[in-house]
Amino acid sequence: MLDLLTGFVAELRAAGIPVSLTEHLDAAEALRHVPLEDREGLKYALGASLVKSSTHWKAYETAFEIYFSVRGPGYSIEGEEPEGDGNGSDTERPPEPAAGSGTGTGRGRGGGGAEGMSAEELADLLYKALAGANGAMMAAVARQAVARYAGMEPGRPVGGTYYLYRTLRNLDLDTLLERLVEEARHRAAPAGEPDPPGDAGVAPGAAVGLTPLEERLLRDELRARIDQLREEIEHEIRRRLVEDRGSEALAKSLRKPLPEDVDVMHATRDELVALRKALQPLSRKLAVRLARKRRHGRKGALDFRSTVRHSLSTGGVPLDPKFRYPRPAKPEIVVIADISGSVASFARFTLHLVHAISSQFSKVRSFVFIDGIDEVTRFFEHADDPVDAVHRINTEADVVWVDGHSDYGHAFSVFWERWGEEITPRTSVLLLGDARNNYHASQAWVVKELRDRARHVYWLNPEPRAYWDSGDSIVGEYAVHCDEVIECRTLRQLEQFVGELA
Repeated sequence: MLDLLTGFVAELRAAGIPVSLTEHLDAAEALRHVPLEDREGLKYALGASLVKSSTHWKAYETAFEIYFSVRGPGYSIEGEEPEGDGNGSDTERPPEPAAGSGTGTGRGRGGGGAEGMSAEELADLLYKALAGANGAMMAAVARQAVARYAGMEPGRPVGGTYYLYRTLRNLDLDTLLERLVEEARHRAAPAGEPDPPGDAGVAPGAAVGLTPLEERLLRDELRARIDQLREEIEHEIRRRLVEDRGSEALAKSLRKPLPEDVDVMHATRDELVALRKALQPLSRKLAVRLARKRRHGRKGALDFRSTVRHSLSTGGVPLDPKFRYPRPAKPEIVVIADISGSVASFARFTLHLVHAISSQFSKVRSFVFIDGIDEVTRFFEHADDPVDAVHRINTEADVVWVDGHSDYGHAFSVFWERWGEEITPRTSVLLLGDARNNYHASQAWVVKELRDRARHVYWLNPEPRAYWDSGDSIVGEYAVHCDEVIECRTLRQLEQFVGELA
């Protein structure tokens, strides 16, 4: 078990979850106090020791399901007949815990096995499991559905998503949901109504007894049960893949980046939701860190007069040198962000983060552009939530000049004409974008003028460095006039840059 825990901790670290040696020892101690057969209790006990952020829980849960999956001969793929020939025997298989369903296996009729069931009988069993919210029966159906429909083969390099799709396609859960709803309508119909023909539900035009609210609540409840069944199927597929490939190989193939390591430009919808959830606590943590850094900054130059004065008590020997503690001025930030196309997500997250920690800067001004440019600082001034301000930017900012395609040269030129005089030696300018200029004039002289006036000019590029200066990218023309051009694709990289900037 300790070897298994060591591999599990190594996987968490490989996934990006920080686990110290002390936390590893705490997790090993927790194993002594939690029954190993209680997988839910074990998961939360280890999670309390190893996970420090709610955004890391999904990655932790995936790794736990792999390393602490139920194992044994009953989960091997060898000898499994996808159509169920009834040759299997449950007597040789270890009991299978059903997540959230208490004890009991509920694998088939009469407590034997369900391997000999036809497809119609399996569908009927699934109907009864969903109608009665029977978790143990759902686990049994999930096991047999994977054995019958997934078509898993030993050593085949196919991901679990493919097997999940094949299983769910054959179960036809959408049709089953409608059947359950129709059955509920029939039961709730007023007394005296004739029985509807058929066994699938109410005939067209028949009276129903569910109000719209009752039907909506019923559908929500049934979808929750279907989601539980889907989880059981995923767990069953994962168990079989672990048995076939081993924990380490499967964990590597299923590993997903943490929210702070997701490439913002290529994030899926679910990943963007996770990024938004991670951004708020990240901004609070970064603000606290910057305030502490400002309070406890490095010592300044030697204060000779104070050192001599304090050395009188030691006979003139300067045992305790005194220093002048610097009072660093808060920097002034000007953000100029491209919000066109795929870089828009990166610009939104950067604006959100910068304004969330604006108390650490003396002034923050924001400008967004596509081929036109507009100042959007006003949207943040009275917004309680930066998300609302970003939404207003997307809908109200005047950023289109001609055709709504990126034109960095025109946008920079307009910025210099309207606001160039307001750049001071205390200003740090952040330019955000991929510098894909649609073959327009670069007007790189504007960046040179900004560099001559400002304290610093940084360019944050959300594209991989290998893509720079390819196609219509002209980031190289601007880079020669910047203090630094930084590849900034994730929240972690953005956090690191903003922390160094302040």
